[in-house]
Formats: sequence, C-alpha cells, structure tokens
Amino acid sequence: MASSSVNDPSQGNSYQEDFSCSESNSESSATEEESDSDAAGPRQDQEEPCRYYNSGHCRDGKRCHYLHVCKYALRGNCRYGAKCRLKHLSSSSDRNGGAQRDFSGPYKWQLEDGHGWKDIANDHILEGQYSQPNTKGINIYNTPYGKVSIDFKAMRVHGKKNLRVRRLDGQQTEWIWFYSTSKGWTKYGEKDSKGNPGPIQSSEIEKKFQGNRNGSLTFNIGSDIFEIRFRQMRQVSGKRKRKVVRRPKYQPPQSGNLIGRVTSAFQRVKMSPAGQSESPEWQFGGKSGGWHTFKDSADIEHQYQQDFKGSMSYTVNRQTYKLDFSAMKQTNQSTRVTRNIRRVLRA
Repeated sequence: MASSSVNDPSQGNSYQEDFSCSESNSESSATEEESDSDAAGPRQDQEEPCRYYNSGHCRDGKRCHYLHVCKYALRGNCRYGAKCRLKHLSSSSDRNGGAQRDFSGPYKWQLEDGHGWKDIANDHILEGQYSQPNTKGINIYNTPYGKVSIDFKAMRVHGKKNLRVRRLDGQQTEWIWFYSTSKGWTKYGEKDSKGNPGPIQSSEIEKKFQGNRNGSLTFNIGSDIFEIRFRQMRQVSGKRKRKVVRRPKYQPPQSGNLIGRVTSAFQRVKMSPAGQSESPEWQFGGKSGGWHTFKDSADIEHQYQQDFKGSMSYTVNRQTYKLDFSAMKQTNQSTRVTRNIRRVLRA
C-alpha cells in the first residue's frame, strides 16, 4: 500500500477533525446524496475490464457494461503485446463490444438503441452534471424514446431496456477525488480554513487507483491512519467511514450553446438533473449552521448553467459578493468572509 503522512499536529488538526467525523444521515449532508451519485465505484465504472471476458467467456456479450479488453493491457503491462488473444484498446478495440474508442477531445457521451452507438451533441451538459460529486444523474426530454433518465452511478438508462449509455474517456481527463462531510463534498488536497494543504492529493489517489482498482491507499494525519478502499469507495479510519467519489474535472467546450440536441437518430432534447421537476434552489450557510435560500436563486441557476465551473458577482446593501461554483463558496469582496453554498435539487 502507498502511504502519505502528515505528522505535524499544528497543520493536521483541521483535517483530522474533518476526516475523522462519522457519516451523517442528515438531509444536508453529502453522505446521503452520494449513495446514488457515486459514478466512480469500480463495480459500475465502464473503465473496469470484464473479469469473465478475461477468463475466457462473457455470456452478456455486447450487453455487458464492463470493458471487453485485456485487463493487463489496460494497466499497460500485457506481456503478449500484439499477440494477445484478447482485445487491446490501442488497436481500435471497443467498449462493451461496441464502437471504437478513436475520437478527439477529453470525453464523449453516447447512446445506443440496438443499432449502434450514436454521439450525443453538446454532451458538455451531461459532462458538467457528471463532474459534480453530488449529482445523481440527468433526465433527457423530447427524444424519440420520451424521457431518458441516466443514472451516473450505474451508467445505465432507467426504464428503457433497449437503450444504453456510456462515457468514453479521452487521454486528457483529470480525475478528482472527493470525500463526504456533514457540510458537503470536499476535494482531497483542498486547503483547510487555516490555509494548510490536505494530507493527500487527488493525483496521488488516482495513480494508485489506476495501478489496482480493487486495492487501497493509506495515509496518516498525526497518529491516525486512514485507508481509501477503491472497491467500496470508502475512506476508513477505525470504525469511522466516509463515502468517496471520483469525478472528472469539467472541461468546457471550445464553443457551442447549452441547448441539448442529439445527433443522427436523436432529436433535439431538453435536459435536467435526474429527479428534478422544478428549478434547483440555491442556498447559503448561516452562522448557526442552517441553510437559507437566495432571493435570486433562479438568476444564480441561470448563470450556473452557462458555466458549471465559473463564478458570478452580485451586490446586496452595497456589499459585493462572489459566488464560486467550482468551490461552492460565497465570498464578501470587502471583508473576504466566506460561506458555503449549495444547489438543492427539488423532486
């Protein structure tokens, strides 16, 4: 196991409290939301090779949701090379027995209805939602199939037996790891309130994960030992557990608008986060720990849809505030006081 250590108590206290707290069942905590939003667990991740295919035969064939490729080639250490009897992605191999991986860009989202995989145009909308650690999925409307509900955790289409979805991963993808707290999701390596860096970086976790997706990684904070278990997607310390999620860093398109449409057989569509029938509500954290709804919640949502990782400024009582969608923080530009913000999906 890889090990990273932070032994200076003066730098570790804030993180030690944050990492050590047990999971919360409160509605405002990320631990409950994550149960349906963790798209990174290796059991559902389309980057995971099919063990039955690698053993000789997979009865699911093209319906399989795992990669039909050589597991050793995927790790970069297949000793048979071009003579291997199994498929390699580098040789125009397919995912799930489907289309080729050859494409430009950091990612590609596709739908399949039994007649081949078709690219989803403006798939940055899906990617933007998928990059958010607390997002469960997305609904696509006005398609030839009616409403299409995509589950990001299982990478499946609910209620449509003949329709499948997948995300092809490009070479430029940067994966970000998050752990859950009572206040929401926190990025590994993020600085605490005192400006101290986290004990472990996303890049370190990703490197270990790519080496063995069923393994684990340990790190220390003072005398406490923490273990990230990739198969369960959990961070464990003694009897305390936290949920962990892995999401891609959002990369906006070079150009294009935010009106969803699907190429080829897929007509123009309307998209919204899964389970949502009303506009999401934006809230800020109060001094007592409660949450309060912004009066201009609809305007914030509109700006958020323009750039999921951007920011916006507004003025109240001559005080200017900045909302950072990437960090999910509100900052008073005069006093530099920050507050947590969150986006609540209304079912």
